[in-house]
Amino acid sequence: MEAKGKGSAFAKPAPEIGHPVTNFPDDPRFHPLPPVPEADFSLSLETILPGVTEEAEQAGALAFHALGDTGGIHGAETQNAVAAAMQEQIAKSQGGERPRFLFHLGDVVYLSGESSQYVAQFYEPYQYYDAPIFAIPGNHDGETTAETRCGLEGETAVLGFMQNFCSASPRRLFKHRSTMTQPYCYWRLDAPFVHVIGLYSNIDGQLDRRGESRQQEWFTEQLRSAPDDKWLIVAAHHPCFSLDETHGGYVEIMSAMDAAFRDSGRTPDLILSGHVHSYQRFSRDFAGKALPYVVAGNGGFANSSRSLHKMQRGLVIERLPFQTALPTVRLESYDVMNAGFVRVTAGSDCLTVDYFSVSFDDPPAVSREPRDSVTVRSAGMKTAP
Repeated sequence: MEAKGKGSAFAKPAPEIGHPVTNFPDDPRFHPLPPVPEADFSLSLETILPGVTEEAEQAGALAFHALGDTGGIHGAETQNAVAAAMQEQIAKSQGGERPRFLFHLGDVVYLSGESSQYVAQFYEPYQYYDAPIFAIPGNHDGETTAETRCGLEGETAVLGFMQNFCSASPRRLFKHRSTMTQPYCYWRLDAPFVHVIGLYSNIDGQLDRRGESRQQEWFTEQLRSAPDDKWLIVAAHHPCFSLDETHGGYVEIMSAMDAAFRDSGRTPDLILSGHVHSYQRFSRDFAGKALPYVVAGNGGFANSSRSLHKMQRGLVIERLPFQTALPTVRLESYDVMNAGFVRVTAGSDCLTVDYFSVSFDDPPAVSREPRDSVTVRSAGMKTAP
Protein backbone atom coordinates (compact mmCIF):
# COMPACT_ATOMS: atom_id res chain seq x y z
CA MET A 1 0.00 0.00 0.00
CA GLU A 2 1.31 3.41 -0.93
CA ALA A 3 2.18 5.57 2.06
CA LYS A 4 0.18 8.70 2.69
CA GLY A 5 1.87 11.83 1.53
CA LYS A 6 2.35 14.12 -1.42
CA GLY A 7 1.28 12.36 -4.58
CA SER A 8 -0.42 9.53 -2.73
CA ALA A 9 -3.78 8.26 -3.94
CA PHE A 10 -4.84 8.08 -0.29
CA ALA A 11 -3.81 11.60 0.73
CA LYS A 12 -6.37 14.30 1.25
CA PRO A 13 -5.19 17.58 -0.29
CA ALA A 14 -4.21 20.05 2.39
CA PRO A 15 -6.60 23.01 2.55
CA GLU A 16 -5.42 26.52 1.97
CA ILE A 17 -4.82 27.85 5.46
CA GLY A 18 -7.43 30.45 6.28
CA HIS A 19 -9.81 29.50 3.47
CA PRO A 20 -13.34 28.85 4.80
CA VAL A 21 -14.48 26.72 1.81
CA THR A 22 -12.28 23.63 1.52
CA ASN A 23 -14.59 20.69 0.80
CA PHE A 24 -14.63 19.92 -2.92
CA PRO A 25 -15.77 16.29 -3.40
CA ASP A 26 -15.24 15.03 -6.96
CA ASP A 27 -18.18 12.62 -6.77
CA PRO A 28 -20.51 13.66 -3.92
CA ARG A 29 -22.58 10.89 -2.36
CA PHE A 30 -26.31 11.44 -2.75
CA HIS A 31 -28.99 9.15 -1.36
CA PRO A 32 -32.54 9.08 -2.76
CA LEU A 33 -35.15 11.35 -1.21
CA PRO A 34 -38.42 10.03 0.20
CA PRO A 35 -41.57 10.20 -1.97
CA VAL A 36 -42.79 13.77 -2.35
CA PRO A 37 -46.04 14.45 -0.48
CA GLU A 38 -48.97 16.10 -2.18
CA ALA A 39 -49.41 18.52 0.71
CA ASP A 40 -47.72 21.89 1.01
CA PHE A 41 -44.18 21.78 2.41
CA SER A 42 -45.04 24.35 5.08
CA LEU A 43 -46.01 24.11 8.73
CA SER A 44 -47.44 26.86 10.90
CA LEU A 45 -46.12 27.07 14.45
CA GLU A 46 -49.65 28.03 15.47
CA THR A 47 -50.86 24.51 14.66
CA ILE A 48 -48.30 23.05 17.07
CA LEU A 49 -48.55 25.76 19.75
CA PRO A 50 -52.08 27.20 19.62
CA GLY A 51 -52.12 30.80 20.77
CA VAL A 52 -48.40 31.37 20.15
CA THR A 53 -49.05 34.15 17.62
CA GLU A 54 -51.05 36.27 20.03
CA GLU A 55 -48.58 35.59 22.84
CA ALA A 56 -45.59 36.55 20.70
CA GLU A 57 -47.26 39.71 19.46
CA GLN A 58 -48.08 40.74 23.01
CA ALA A 59 -44.50 40.02 24.10
CA GLY A 60 -43.05 41.74 21.04
CA ALA A 61 -40.74 38.84 20.19
CA LEU A 62 -40.40 35.10 19.62
CA ALA A 63 -37.36 33.11 20.82
CA PHE A 64 -36.21 29.59 19.97
CA HIS A 65 -33.18 27.34 20.43
CA ALA A 66 -31.01 25.86 17.68
CA LEU A 67 -28.19 23.31 17.67
CA GLY A 68 -26.98 20.30 15.75
CA ASP A 69 -25.00 17.06 15.97
CA THR A 70 -26.38 15.58 19.15
CA GLY A 71 -26.67 11.79 18.74
CA GLY A 72 -25.25 9.94 21.72
CA ILE A 73 -23.29 6.88 20.60
CA HIS A 74 -20.53 7.97 22.99
CA GLY A 75 -23.00 8.20 25.86
CA ALA A 76 -25.66 10.82 26.46
CA GLU A 77 -23.97 12.81 29.26
CA THR A 78 -23.06 15.83 27.13
CA GLN A 79 -26.34 15.80 25.23
CA ASN A 80 -28.20 15.61 28.54
CA ALA A 81 -26.22 18.54 29.93
CA VAL A 82 -26.99 20.72 26.90
CA ALA A 83 -30.68 19.74 27.00
CA ALA A 84 -30.83 20.58 30.72
CA ALA A 85 -29.22 23.99 30.09
CA MET A 86 -31.79 24.80 27.41
CA GLN A 87 -34.64 23.64 29.63
CA GLU A 88 -33.37 25.87 32.43
CA GLN A 89 -33.56 28.83 30.06
CA ILE A 90 -37.16 27.94 29.26
CA ALA A 91 -38.05 27.61 32.95
CA LYS A 92 -36.41 30.88 33.98
CA SER A 93 -37.46 33.07 31.02
CA GLN A 94 -40.71 34.88 30.40
CA GLY A 95 -42.45 36.64 27.54
CA GLY A 96 -40.49 37.12 24.35
CA GLU A 97 -37.27 35.83 25.94
CA ARG A 98 -38.70 32.36 26.60
CA PRO A 99 -37.62 29.89 23.88
CA ARG A 100 -40.73 28.30 22.38
CA PHE A 101 -39.13 25.46 20.41
CA LEU A 102 -35.87 23.83 19.37
CA PHE A 103 -34.79 23.75 15.73
CA HIS A 104 -32.37 20.84 15.33
CA LEU A 105 -29.78 21.37 12.59
CA GLY A 106 -29.25 17.71 11.76
CA ASP A 107 -27.42 14.55 12.81
CA VAL A 108 -30.04 13.55 15.33
CA VAL A 109 -29.04 9.87 15.29
CA TYR A 110 -25.61 8.34 14.70
CA LEU A 111 -24.09 6.64 12.88
CA SER A 112 -26.55 5.73 10.16
CA GLY A 113 -29.89 7.20 11.16
CA GLU A 114 -31.26 3.91 12.50
CA SER A 115 -34.91 4.18 13.49
CA SER A 116 -34.20 1.85 16.42
CA GLN A 117 -31.87 4.45 17.96
CA TYR A 118 -34.34 7.31 18.27
CA VAL A 119 -35.45 6.47 21.80
CA ALA A 120 -31.91 6.31 23.19
CA GLN A 121 -30.41 9.15 21.17
CA PHE A 122 -33.36 11.54 20.93
CA TYR A 123 -36.44 10.89 23.07
CA GLU A 124 -34.63 10.08 26.32
CA PRO A 125 -32.18 13.03 26.26
CA TYR A 126 -34.98 15.51 25.49
CA GLN A 127 -37.69 13.98 27.66
CA TYR A 128 -37.67 17.02 29.99
CA TYR A 129 -37.28 19.67 27.29
CA ASP A 130 -40.56 21.50 27.63
CA ALA A 131 -41.11 22.64 24.03
CA PRO A 132 -41.63 21.20 20.54
CA ILE A 133 -38.59 20.05 18.56
CA PHE A 134 -38.33 20.52 14.80
CA ALA A 135 -35.44 19.35 12.63
CA ILE A 136 -33.75 18.99 9.30
CA PRO A 137 -31.78 15.81 8.51
CA GLY A 138 -28.01 15.69 8.65
CA ASN A 139 -25.74 13.38 6.68
CA HIS A 140 -25.85 10.71 9.40
CA ASP A 141 -29.65 10.86 9.48
CA GLY A 142 -29.70 10.10 5.77
CA GLU A 143 -27.07 7.38 5.55
CA THR A 144 -29.28 4.44 6.48
CA THR A 145 -29.71 2.13 3.47
CA ALA A 146 -29.70 -1.62 2.98
CA GLU A 147 -26.08 -1.28 1.87
CA THR A 148 -24.75 0.49 4.96
CA ARG A 149 -22.24 -1.09 7.25
CA CYS A 150 -25.08 -1.76 9.68
CA GLY A 151 -26.84 -4.02 7.18
CA LEU A 152 -30.31 -2.90 8.26
CA GLU A 153 -32.80 -4.69 6.06
CA GLY A 154 -35.67 -2.48 4.89
CA GLU A 155 -34.15 0.75 6.19
CA THR A 156 -34.21 3.27 3.35
CA ALA A 157 -32.54 6.66 3.39
CA VAL A 158 -33.97 9.09 5.97
CA LEU A 159 -36.54 6.50 7.12
CA GLY A 160 -35.96 7.07 10.83
CA PHE A 161 -36.09 10.84 10.39
CA MET A 162 -39.31 10.70 8.40
CA GLN A 163 -40.96 8.39 10.94
CA ASN A 164 -40.10 10.61 13.90
CA PHE A 165 -40.25 14.15 12.47
CA CYS A 166 -42.62 13.82 9.51
CA SER A 167 -45.32 11.65 11.01
CA ALA A 168 -48.82 11.94 9.54
CA SER A 169 -50.15 12.47 13.07
CA PRO A 170 -48.50 12.74 16.51
CA ARG A 171 -47.60 9.40 18.07
CA ARG A 172 -46.34 9.23 21.63
CA LEU A 173 -43.30 6.97 21.64
CA PHE A 174 -41.59 7.87 24.90
CA LYS A 175 -43.01 9.55 28.00
CA HIS A 176 -43.86 13.21 27.33
CA ARG A 177 -42.61 13.60 23.75
CA SER A 178 -44.48 12.55 20.62
CA THR A 179 -43.46 12.44 16.98
CA MET A 180 -43.44 15.72 15.06
CA THR A 181 -45.67 16.38 12.04
CA GLN A 182 -43.39 18.27 9.67
CA PRO A 183 -44.45 17.99 6.02
CA TYR A 184 -41.16 16.71 4.58
CA CYS A 185 -37.39 16.44 5.09
CA TYR A 186 -37.02 19.93 3.60
CA TRP A 187 -39.74 22.34 4.60
CA ARG A 188 -40.79 25.78 5.82
CA LEU A 189 -41.76 26.86 9.32
CA ASP A 190 -44.12 29.84 9.52
CA ALA A 191 -43.91 31.56 12.90
CA PRO A 192 -44.54 34.97 14.44
CA PHE A 193 -41.85 37.47 13.41
CA VAL A 194 -39.78 34.83 11.60
CA HIS A 195 -39.86 32.54 8.59
CA VAL A 196 -37.49 29.51 8.64
CA ILE A 197 -36.61 27.56 5.50
CA GLY A 198 -35.07 24.18 6.36
CA LEU A 199 -33.06 22.40 3.67
CA TYR A 200 -31.82 18.82 3.39
CA SER A 201 -28.20 18.91 2.19
CA ASN A 202 -28.03 15.10 1.90
CA ILE A 203 -24.70 13.29 2.50
CA ASP A 204 -22.08 15.62 1.01
CA GLY A 205 -23.75 19.02 0.97
CA GLN A 206 -25.97 18.85 -2.12
CA LEU A 207 -29.61 19.87 -2.44
CA ASP A 208 -30.14 17.71 -5.52
CA ARG A 209 -28.44 14.92 -7.42
CA ARG A 210 -26.37 16.35 -10.23
CA GLY A 211 -28.56 16.96 -13.24
CA GLU A 212 -31.67 17.46 -11.08
CA SER A 213 -33.10 20.59 -9.46
CA ARG A 214 -36.23 19.71 -7.47
CA GLN A 215 -35.16 21.05 -4.08
CA GLN A 216 -33.26 23.95 -5.65
CA GLU A 217 -36.37 25.14 -7.47
CA TRP A 218 -38.46 24.75 -4.32
CA PHE A 219 -35.89 26.69 -2.28
CA THR A 220 -35.79 29.52 -4.81
CA GLU A 221 -39.57 29.80 -4.80
CA GLN A 222 -39.65 29.85 -0.98
CA LEU A 223 -37.23 32.76 -0.96
CA ARG A 224 -39.19 34.57 -3.65
CA SER A 225 -42.51 34.20 -1.82
CA ALA A 226 -41.25 34.76 1.74
CA PRO A 227 -43.07 37.61 3.52
CA ASP A 228 -41.25 40.93 3.63
CA ASP A 229 -42.45 41.74 7.14
CA LYS A 230 -40.74 38.76 8.81
CA TRP A 231 -37.12 37.86 9.43
CA LEU A 232 -35.93 35.18 7.03
CA ILE A 233 -33.68 32.34 8.24
CA VAL A 234 -32.22 29.52 6.15
CA ALA A 235 -31.04 26.33 7.87
CA ALA A 236 -28.93 23.57 6.27
CA HIS A 237 -26.84 20.90 7.97
CA HIS A 238 -23.65 21.41 5.96
CA PRO A 239 -22.03 24.83 6.49
CA CYS A 240 -21.02 27.13 3.68
CA PHE A 241 -18.03 28.31 5.71
CA SER A 242 -15.86 26.68 8.35
CA LEU A 243 -12.23 27.02 9.39
CA ASP A 244 -12.06 23.61 11.08
CA GLU A 245 -9.48 21.02 10.04
CA THR A 246 -11.91 18.07 9.72
CA HIS A 247 -14.68 19.17 7.34
CA GLY A 248 -14.29 22.76 6.21
CA GLY A 249 -16.94 24.68 4.32
CA TYR A 250 -18.90 23.04 1.50
CA VAL A 251 -18.82 24.62 -1.93
CA GLU A 252 -21.92 22.69 -3.13
CA ILE A 253 -24.27 24.14 -0.50
CA MET A 254 -22.72 27.60 -0.79
CA SER A 255 -23.22 27.59 -4.58
CA ALA A 256 -26.80 26.33 -4.23
CA MET A 257 -27.66 29.05 -1.74
CA ASP A 258 -26.00 31.81 -3.73
CA ALA A 259 -27.85 30.74 -6.88
CA ALA A 260 -31.18 30.77 -5.05
CA PHE A 261 -30.47 34.18 -3.53
CA ARG A 262 -29.63 35.55 -6.96
CA ASP A 263 -32.52 33.93 -8.82
CA SER A 264 -35.13 34.89 -6.22
CA GLY A 265 -33.88 38.40 -5.57
CA ARG A 266 -34.11 37.70 -1.82
CA THR A 267 -31.28 37.28 0.68
CA PRO A 268 -32.01 35.83 4.13
CA ASP A 269 -31.08 37.56 7.38
CA LEU A 270 -29.35 34.56 8.97
CA ILE A 271 -27.97 31.17 7.92
CA LEU A 272 -27.74 28.35 10.48
CA SER A 273 -25.72 25.12 10.08
CA GLY A 274 -24.26 22.23 12.02
CA HIS A 275 -22.05 19.31 10.84
CA VAL A 276 -18.82 20.79 12.19
CA HIS A 277 -18.56 19.89 15.88
CA SER A 278 -17.81 23.33 17.23
CA TYR A 279 -19.26 26.84 17.29
CA GLN A 280 -18.25 29.37 14.66
CA ARG A 281 -19.79 32.62 13.47
CA PHE A 282 -18.86 34.27 10.19
CA SER A 283 -19.99 37.50 8.57
CA ARG A 284 -20.07 37.84 4.82
CA ASP A 285 -20.42 40.98 2.76
CA PHE A 286 -23.30 40.02 0.49
CA ALA A 287 -26.07 41.94 -1.26
CA GLY A 288 -25.18 45.16 0.52
CA LYS A 289 -25.22 43.78 4.07
CA ALA A 290 -23.13 41.76 6.51
CA LEU A 291 -24.82 38.36 6.40
CA PRO A 292 -24.22 36.15 9.49
CA TYR A 293 -23.45 32.46 9.03
CA VAL A 294 -23.61 30.52 12.32
CA VAL A 295 -22.25 26.99 12.75
CA ALA A 296 -23.65 25.32 15.90
CA GLY A 297 -22.62 21.66 15.68
CA ASN A 298 -21.43 21.21 19.27
CA GLY A 299 -24.81 20.05 20.59
CA GLY A 300 -23.70 16.83 22.27
CA PHE A 301 -22.18 14.21 19.95
CA ALA A 302 -18.65 15.33 20.82
CA ASN A 303 -18.30 14.33 24.46
CA SER A 304 -15.02 16.06 25.32
CA SER A 305 -13.04 19.13 24.34
CA ARG A 306 -10.55 16.85 22.59
CA SER A 307 -13.27 15.36 20.37
CA LEU A 308 -14.55 18.72 19.12
CA HIS A 309 -13.43 19.73 15.65
CA LYS A 310 -10.44 22.05 16.03
CA MET A 311 -9.39 24.90 13.80
CA GLN A 312 -7.09 24.36 10.82
CA ARG A 313 -3.58 23.35 11.70
CA GLY A 314 -1.24 26.24 11.14
CA LEU A 315 -4.03 28.81 11.38
CA VAL A 316 -3.01 31.73 13.58
CA ILE A 317 -5.86 33.88 14.90
CA GLU A 318 -4.39 36.75 16.86
CA ARG A 319 -7.55 38.78 17.10
CA LEU A 320 -11.18 38.77 16.05
CA PRO A 321 -12.68 39.45 13.62
CA PHE A 322 -10.29 37.35 11.55
CA GLN A 323 -10.07 38.00 7.82
CA THR A 324 -10.32 34.67 5.96
CA ALA A 325 -8.78 33.95 2.59
CA LEU A 326 -12.11 35.01 1.04
CA PRO A 327 -12.06 38.84 1.02
CA THR A 328 -15.79 39.05 1.80
CA VAL A 329 -15.82 36.55 4.70
CA ARG A 330 -14.65 37.15 8.28
CA LEU A 331 -14.58 34.85 11.29
CA GLU A 332 -16.24 36.84 14.08
CA SER A 333 -16.23 34.32 16.93
CA TYR A 334 -15.59 30.64 17.70
CA ASP A 335 -15.55 28.06 20.49
CA VAL A 336 -13.71 24.75 20.06
CA MET A 337 -13.53 23.89 23.77
CA ASN A 338 -17.16 23.53 24.89
CA ALA A 339 -20.49 22.06 23.92
CA GLY A 340 -23.26 24.60 23.48
CA PHE A 341 -26.37 25.92 21.77
CA VAL A 342 -27.78 29.13 20.34
CA ARG A 343 -30.89 31.10 21.15
CA VAL A 344 -32.49 33.11 18.36
CA THR A 345 -34.80 35.98 19.30
CA ALA A 346 -36.91 37.59 16.58
CA GLY A 347 -38.61 40.88 17.28
CA SER A 348 -40.25 43.56 15.21
CA ASP A 349 -37.05 45.56 14.68
CA CYS A 350 -34.16 43.15 15.30
CA LEU A 351 -33.04 39.53 15.10
CA THR A 352 -30.55 38.42 17.77
CA VAL A 353 -28.47 35.24 17.94
CA ASP A 354 -26.91 34.40 21.33
CA TYR A 355 -24.46 31.55 21.89
CA PHE A 356 -24.24 29.77 25.26
CA SER A 357 -21.51 27.29 26.16
CA VAL A 358 -21.80 24.13 28.25
CA SER A 359 -18.51 22.78 29.59
CA PHE A 360 -17.50 19.12 29.79
CA ASP A 361 -16.94 19.38 33.54
CA ASP A 362 -18.91 17.43 36.11
CA PRO A 363 -21.11 19.25 36.91
CA PRO A 364 -21.02 21.24 33.67
CA ALA A 365 -20.49 24.99 33.74
CA VAL A 366 -23.15 26.78 31.70
CA SER A 367 -22.61 30.36 30.56
CA ARG A 368 -25.42 32.43 32.06
CA GLU A 369 -24.70 35.33 29.73
CA PRO A 370 -24.08 34.84 26.01
CA ARG A 371 -20.53 33.90 25.07
CA ASP A 372 -21.17 35.46 21.68
CA SER A 373 -23.99 37.59 20.31
CA VAL A 374 -24.95 39.21 17.04
CA THR A 375 -27.94 41.40 16.26
CA VAL A 376 -29.32 41.99 12.79
CA ARG A 377 -31.33 45.14 12.26
CA SER A 378 -33.44 46.21 9.33
CA ALA A 379 -30.97 48.98 8.55
CA GLY A 380 -27.90 46.78 8.89
CA MET A 381 -26.13 44.59 11.39
CA LYS A 382 -24.68 45.54 14.73
CA THR A 383 -22.51 43.12 16.67
CA ALA A 384 -22.81 43.10 20.44
CA PRO A 385 -19.56 43.13 22.42
